[in-house]
Amino acid sequence: MIRTEPLANGRFALVDDVCTFGTDAVLLSEFAAVQSTDRVCDLGTGCGIIPLLWYAAGLTPQVDAVDLSKNAVTLCRTAVEQNGLSDRISVWEQDWCALTLPAGAYDAVVCNPPYFPAGSGKVSTHPDRRLARHETATTLTDVFSAAHRLLKVGGHFCFCHRPERLPDVMITLREQGLFPTRLQWVHARPNTPPFLFLCDAVKGGNPQLNVLPPHILEK
Repeated sequence: MIRTEPLANGRFALVDDVCTFGTDAVLLSEFAAVQSTDRVCDLGTGCGIIPLLWYAAGLTPQVDAVDLSKNAVTLCRTAVEQNGLSDRISVWEQDWCALTLPAGAYDAVVCNPPYFPAGSGKVSTHPDRRLARHETATTLTDVFSAAHRLLKVGGHFCFCHRPERLPDVMITLREQGLFPTRLQWVHARPNTPPFLFLCDAVKGGNPQLNVLPPHILEK
């Protein structure tokens, strides 16, 4: 069943029992280095929550929203149309490994990627949930390579991931010519281990990392 999720300033997202959004995407939308004048690609957009949150917050970037799931693309496209944003947000059903979007054209790329390597953890029987959670159709290298291809030199790749994957993330970023410049740990409560990190990496950037104060959800 399709449900409406109200956002700020009269904007809203559409979700269903499979394609929804969580805290990770909301935090990433706030963390991302995006300006209203930017051209942005949202890889794995799902229901389109990240660009819709930007517009709810008053930002007006030109966005290409990409997802491999037909159901997610349908929900996202419908929400974009009903929010009157079809001239600002274009929705594409494409594989990250075979994008037809223009190379070197984007000021920023954002992504809330699958967190778990193929074969690890409990794997959902639903194909869309499996795509969203596990690296069954794509890998870290695929995602970071796509971001590098899409970005202008000096463009920002902003994403979130799990703390236990940080070593893999840092190695793969360097391999793909992306240099992390901002990192922020996210904690549920004070004195608890982080459950997420947010990262901003720059194509061709200065390899100097600024670790921000931690973001604590329940203070």
